[in-house]
Amino acid sequence: MDSYTSYQTLIRPSWSPPAWVFGPVWTLLYLIIAVTYGTVFYKAFTREIPWIVALPFALNLVFNFSFTYFQFVLKNNYLAAADILLVLATLVWALIVIYPHLRWVALANVPYLLWVSFATALQLTITYLNK
Repeated sequence: MDSYTSYQTLIRPSWSPPAWVFGPVWTLLYLIIAVTYGTVFYKAFTREIPWIVALPFALNLVFNFSFTYFQFVLKNNYLAAADILLVLATLVWALIVIYPHLRWVALANVPYLLWVSFATALQLTITYLNK
């Protein structure tokens, strides 16, 4: 069973968006992430901001990319739920620490924060419904 099919077999809440929504949303969010995170890492490399400010951005990428593996390869809702909480936590941390240095980066990532907040509620609900 492929990843898409296995996801479709999960019990999901009535407010879960249709599968086709995820592709366009993540495409837009990854464009925002590429520009803003790229800026943060560039500023850290050129020592315009301290490396500690870039740390939550790096961790957020690791946790973001790990989610797909946990949810769709391992098909483990518990690991995916724990991971999405780490995605949300590192994103909030990142936006708080970057705000004094690059306010526009924090503001540009508000759509990402809103989506990750929604995705966290969705994943926790799916995990609960499929325990």
